[in-house]
Amino acid sequence: MSAAEWSRSLRLLRSELLLIAGRRRNQMGLLVLAAVPVLMAVAVKLSSSGGGQGGPDLLGSITSNGLFVPLAALGVEIGLFLPLAIAMLAGDAIAGEANTGTLRYLLTVPVGRTRLLVTKYVSLCIGALWGVAVIVVPGAIVGIAIFGTGPMLTLSGTQLPFWSAVWRVVLISLYLAAGLAALAAVGLFISTLTEQPLAATVALMIFTILSWILDTVPQLDWLHPWLLVDRWMAFIDLLRDPPFLDTIWQGLLVDIGYAVVFSLLAWARFAGKDVTN
Repeated sequence: MSAAEWSRSLRLLRSELLLIAGRRRNQMGLLVLAAVPVLMAVAVKLSSSGGGQGGPDLLGSITSNGLFVPLAALGVEIGLFLPLAIAMLAGDAIAGEANTGTLRYLLTVPVGRTRLLVTKYVSLCIGALWGVAVIVVPGAIVGIAIFGTGPMLTLSGTQLPFWSAVWRVVLISLYLAAGLAALAAVGLFISTLTEQPLAATVALMIFTILSWILDTVPQLDWLHPWLLVDRWMAFIDLLRDPPFLDTIWQGLLVDIGYAVVFSLLAWARFAGKDVTN
């Protein structure tokens, strides 16, 4: 790719990110994501009567270390709020452009369909990382301000110094962002199937909710490893000492599989899509 093509691609990506950031509903969604850890920290502070205990109960560990606030918030929001945020962004990616009539205009610019689709997906991946960061950063700031930065007690019973604990929080954030990026690939494919962004958003949420439901049915344990959401909660294995990475790698492989398959499906659909609006 030439320097001029790189420049056009970066301009297109910057324009897409500015469009995402400028939408009022996206801004309100980010405020909701950021409010959850703050509300959790305040609620725990008002209701707690002593220090939290170690173990898998992230909410009960908040009072021992403020860094547990963003972790507990991620555990709560990864089930619904974060997938909903990705569903909204993915619904707008192609279906939203088609609905407003801007997709046809974009395709008249010297930007091929493949480059446009890649730009859309990269922006969704950045949006996934953005959504996680909006939870983690305010949650860590408020948690540290209220509960301090004592040693983090791991699930193995050992203690981590502050900066090692921060690194674990960063790894967990990246791991969950990867899962959301894979979900964004599913949403991008769905977005190429319709010109109604709301329909694409609802369809992706139905996909996510059904995945969570199927993941709880013991009779379908053979299916669980193939479900995108199955290993999202495995992020707590990064709080062991040393980290238990087997489930983490398995989760990342599933993420990559979904991202590749549904990105290719989106490309195949979008490359031959008849754009009438």
